Amino acid sequence: MSNYTKEIDAVAKVRNANSTWSAINPESAARMRIQNRFRTGLDIARYTAKIMRDDMAAYDADSSQYTQSLGCWHGFIGQQKLIAIKKHLKTTKKRYLYLSGWMVAALRSEFGPLPDQSMHEKTSVSSLIEELYTFLRQADARELDQLFVDLDAAREAGDKAKEADLLNQIENFETHVVPIVADIDAGFGNPEATYLLAKKMIEAGACCIQIENQVSDEKQCGHQDGKVTVPHSDFLAKINAVRYAFLELGVDDGVIVARTDSLGAGLTKQIAVTNEPGDLGDQYNSFLDGDYVQSAEDIQNGDVVIKANGKLLKPKRLASGLFQFRKDTGIDRVVLDCITSLQNGADLLWIETEKPHVGQIAEMVNRIREAVPNAKLVYNNSPSFNWTLNFRQQVFDAMQTEGKDVSAYDREKLMSVDYDETELAKLADEKIRTFQADAAREAGIFHHLITLPTYHTAALSTDNLAKGYFADQGMLAYVKGVQRQEIRQGIACVKHQNMAGSDIGDNHKEYFAGEAALKAGGKDNTMNQF
Repeated sequence: MSNYTKEIDAVAKVRNANSTWSAINPESAARMRIQNRFRTGLDIARYTAKIMRDDMAAYDADSSQYTQSLGCWHGFIGQQKLIAIKKHLKTTKKRYLYLSGWMVAALRSEFGPLPDQSMHEKTSVSSLIEELYTFLRQADARELDQLFVDLDAAREAGDKAKEADLLNQIENFETHVVPIVADIDAGFGNPEATYLLAKKMIEAGACCIQIENQVSDEKQCGHQDGKVTVPHSDFLAKINAVRYAFLELGVDDGVIVARTDSLGAGLTKQIAVTNEPGDLGDQYNSFLDGDYVQSAEDIQNGDVVIKANGKLLKPKRLASGLFQFRKDTGIDRVVLDCITSLQNGADLLWIETEKPHVGQIAEMVNRIREAVPNAKLVYNNSPSFNWTLNFRQQVFDAMQTEGKDVSAYDREKLMSVDYDETELAKLADEKIRTFQADAAREAGIFHHLITLPTYHTAALSTDNLAKGYFADQGMLAYVKGVQRQEIRQGIACVKHQNMAGSDIGDNHKEYFAGEAALKAGGKDNTMNQF
């Protein structure tokens, strides 16, 4: 017996036990149940956590089995992404969503556009998670609704083969609901604040929470200057807070991504507490820049002095009160951060880098794996990188090292369109195309994401439409550039009434009122033109 049949029988049993429910059609109610598979956000979190854990194990066995996501700032954007994935690739497996704190700040704050400095309302993060899953669940309902309509048509036509095929599609329907890697920034406060927000995010459906080691009230975008990190004990307390939130809510295999910004962070707000030489606090402090003190005369009013390496060290403190790390210690601090996080409850790592370079990432990951062999990364394929220039320069440098003639190229001007058809540019584009597979194989990257791609696609498509529509193209700009392409490419939302749920509503009206239902989808509905 299929699950579909079981649901029909279950509803029929309930209906038959209530003498006044004779108007209820068990099959219609069963369809509504199937269209609403996930009752709560916690159902989603538990379901998607298992997916991530299985995917992590698959990657450990075979590094070609990496996963991907795109950052989405609205439920509709996330929905259209998953619809497109199912249409073109036939499965959503190993494809996730990313929720970017940057985009929440820039696009979802009641204050209006804000920089990525944790100034937005923290509840807007959990609200966006809930919104994304609302739209993904609606995508399920819409696709299943069409299968039910087609099933009824096949039955009416007496087409048994078509009926069997549709029942099989319903039985094996693949949901649009996928894992979300959700950005909690630096935790929005102390560990208790982090715990409370993590609970909200998990209750909204998040199975994976990414947290970074910056100071919460000094948080900066990972690709900007002025980043300030915290001692490991502070960061580990927040990792524990997130884990407690997962465990409290029964999401026992929830995933925590520990992000380190140490590669680009030259400052710390505080000196770590240390109890004995070589402990974690002492290791953190060992990276501080400063001068060794020979006598009390070397100490000025307001100076701070600590014992390090058996000597008295006066760390350099800026006018802001922040302490400075020694230059060229970033990689060592990253490695220590990552090992410490994995050994204290984190599941995955995020190393924020200044460029997309497989060799640089691999250098750090290989050192981490000496202590934690199965260490693996979530990596930001960031739009903050100039991918074209970076990879053209990487190819230029490689050609130069190999002794090839590069006199036709100006390394600093490789972004120029003049180089687009050159051998160098084609080699660079191929390296960009294979970057994710190469980095998954060589640098331990389990999950590749782009933080804010749909921010840029929305801007680009709007610019293209506005350029023609408000100039001399008028409606042709929309028709040629948008609608004609939607029709020819089979973009689902060309039937925007259907996408918004009109046909689902019509079917519900028929369930509720039978032949008396007033439907919107009749012959005069202009959507019939598509």
